[in-house]
Amino acid sequence: MKAPQPARTGDQQPQHPQGVAPDDGLEDKFEDDDYPAYSMGRAAEMLGVTPAFLRSLDTAKLFVPQRSSGGHRRYSRYQLRLAQRARDLIDQGTPLDAACRIIILEDQLAEAQRINARLQQERRP
Repeated sequence: MKAPQPARTGDQQPQHPQGVAPDDGLEDKFEDDDYPAYSMGRAAEMLGVTPAFLRSLDTAKLFVPQRSSGGHRRYSRYQLRLAQRARDLIDQGTPLDAACRIIILEDQLAEAQRINARLQQERRP
């Protein structure tokens, strides 16, 4: 059972644990697939690859991770999905450059299909 909360007057600010305000954008960052939330070490651990593998994807231009203020690579969930797809293709014997090209083409096709579906929806009366 939740304890009753005292009524707030107009000038009181709500109390939040650890000083986190609800409008600081933190919730949006957790749901944003493009937010660079993962360090190279954590990303490599999650995918079961080496940091060198992630660097090779950067070199092959599959994606370019953002950098922290200290210059460290930071990866988004979207980039981790691309890296996992690359790993799967490479594990099946596809060369790195070919795997990256396949993934880029798959991503472009998916985007074109999304645009096509949206345009078809807009044309319907």
